[in-house]
Amino acid sequence: MIKRKLTDRLFDFLAHFPVIGIVGPRQVGKTTFVKNNIQNFEKETLYLDLESPEDYNKLADAELFLRQHENKTVIIDEIQRKPDLFPILRSLVDRNRLPGRFIILGSASPELIRDSSESLAGRIAYMEMNPFDIDELNGVKSMEQLWLKGGFPDAVLEDRDDISSHWTQNFIKTYIERDLPLLGLKAPVMTIERLWSM
Repeated sequence: MIKRKLTDRLFDFLAHFPVIGIVGPRQVGKTTFVKNNIQNFEKETLYLDLESPEDYNKLADAELFLRQHENKTVIIDEIQRKPDLFPILRSLVDRNRLPGRFIILGSASPELIRDSSESLAGRIAYMEMNPFDIDELNGVKSMEQLWLKGGFPDAVLEDRDDISSHWTQNFIKTYIERDLPLLGLKAPVMTIERLWSM
């Protein structure tokens, strides 16, 4: 396991803020980062992945469900899929303002930042996770490998160059076709691909 630079800050924030928001691009390692640190949390944890229909349905009555777990650190992954949670989290935090109640994970989209900032102002501490940098990979990969493969974990940690390259091309394709339009870029895919290539 590679220790991320944000590890110490995560535990510092857990001791002081009711909500910690970890944002960053897809596939940067947000979920892995939190799951690798769960065993060191002071409280019991509950992990919900909102891309899982089962977990999503647990939040049909989100306030009731989350109140049943108020003594745990509740980790909500892909929170951008359920923006109506933000006012509920604010209400729950205001009723019981303990540190480390919620960790929310999501892609760094304007909507996620806007919605959480409005509802959770004064209750949330943000952490932005980026791809690996050379300090995190020191001794694991060289600067040249990081430069050639980029810092996304699945690409840079892959020993086979052809698999790493294939992963990167698929990631770029998904980013261009799915993520950029969700972020508000309203242009034909071919135009976006040309801009990306330039």
